[in-house]
Amino acid sequence: MQRKAIVIGATGLVGQHLVKQLSELYDTLIVIARRPPRYINASMRFYQVNDFDNLSEVFASVGADRTTDAFSCLGTTKKQAGSDEAFRKIDHDYNVNFAKLCRDKGVENFFLLSSMNADIDSRFLYNRVKAETEQSITALGFGQLVIFRPSLLLGKHKGRPLESIGQKAFKLISPLVSESLSLHPISAKRVASAMAMSAHDIYHRRKYRTEPQIEHTEIIENKKMLAMTRVKK
Repeated sequence: MQRKAIVIGATGLVGQHLVKQLSELYDTLIVIARRPPRYINASMRFYQVNDFDNLSEVFASVGADRTTDAFSCLGTTKKQAGSDEAFRKIDHDYNVNFAKLCRDKGVENFFLLSSMNADIDSRFLYNRVKAETEQSITALGFGQLVIFRPSLLLGKHKGRPLESIGQKAFKLISPLVSESLSLHPISAKRVASAMAMSAHDIYHRRKYRTEPQIEHTEIIENKKMLAMTRVKK
């Protein structure tokens, strides 16, 4: 069976690492983005979308089906978006619409990048919207939904000065901080690896499954991602 994957958020901090790793696992990798990802190879099919409000028009020509795994790394900040409404539109509406389009095509497995602090009752908009997005996509009934909740992401952020300051501070104390701590920062590359590893594991388990698939949601917290991607010395 030919393996296919579809990705949005492919040009972001985690997404740019994810597309490179998925291209080594899947026969076909469909990327939907405003601009081409940095890494491109022969297995990729790039679909440009200038406005995610028109995603359904682009999706009509995308060959997604039940053999396709869907990944979303799409996200922003209020500062980058410009307002509370614009932030919610990107982080919630665009992600949920993408998930609905995938589900309508028969996609069974969905992998969502969220945040460690996702909390529907949080006083902070960012955390509430992340939790709302998780809930909305869970309600769509994917056979397998895997949600990834990383801590502070290590990597080059554009337009995120507070996170850049946090990274610099962490570099000074990192030798003293154990990865067993749940709040330990994690590199974007390791988050991408955890997403790719989870998809690969589900694929191999599905090959040998004889009973019908039952809806299942798994939340992979930061501590588990660190453990999954730890390099043995």
